[in-house]
Amino acid sequence: MIWQRPDGRQPNELRPVCFETNYTRFAAGSVLAVCGETKVLCTASIQSGVPRFLVDSGSGWLTAEYRMLPSATQERQPREVMKLSGRTQEIQRLIGRSLRASIDLIALGERTITIDADVIQADAGTRTTSITGSYVALALAIEKLLETGELEKSPLRYPVAAVSVGLIEGEVFLDLNYLEDVAAQVDFNVVMTGNLDLIEVQGTAESESFSRTQLNRILDLAEKGIRELLIAQKAILT
Repeated sequence: MIWQRPDGRQPNELRPVCFETNYTRFAAGSVLAVCGETKVLCTASIQSGVPRFLVDSGSGWLTAEYRMLPSATQERQPREVMKLSGRTQEIQRLIGRSLRASIDLIALGERTITIDADVIQADAGTRTTSITGSYVALALAIEKLLETGELEKSPLRYPVAAVSVGLIEGEVFLDLNYLEDVAAQVDFNVVMTGNLDLIEVQGTAESESFSRTQLNRILDLAEKGIRELLIAQKAILT
């Protein structure tokens, strides 16, 4: 039996994606990134100076924070105040690694860019939506540095986007929503550059193993989805 997608999409079809830029007033770059029913507010803030380990190195820094609002899920989740969960720490490190791969930190100079990804509504794919949306916020922030003359040349090397892929009942499906994420026997998150080079592949078998052939199919489908996300990013930034 072939899995029937709850929203009627084809196996290789992304959820509807949109970016609402300049969503907040004070961040250097901000965007509400929407992927289906998942909505993430992504902002980029810029400060002079860098962490102690980079002082006088000539290099800038980019870091990320990720949070899920209590009402983002069907049942309210307590705020993470005193201690971050392992999941939250892992996701924000992933966002930071992904975005650092997109920027020449030496060309940025001794500045720190902080990416904040706040999940307003979650229907799976929050980490991938955070990465894809945060690149848009980062690009908008860099654009402001260029407009003010603080930078003469953009330090951005290439865009970055991410998508989930799952194996359900032996078939490969792109961009899982929550019901699909729960049902998936194998779950992958894939991050790529605008050149379609891999930045990170997170994949695991939830209940069944998978073959090398299936892995290739998963990566091929992830590449297709990321191509489409890169086009959406470019359209909103030009």
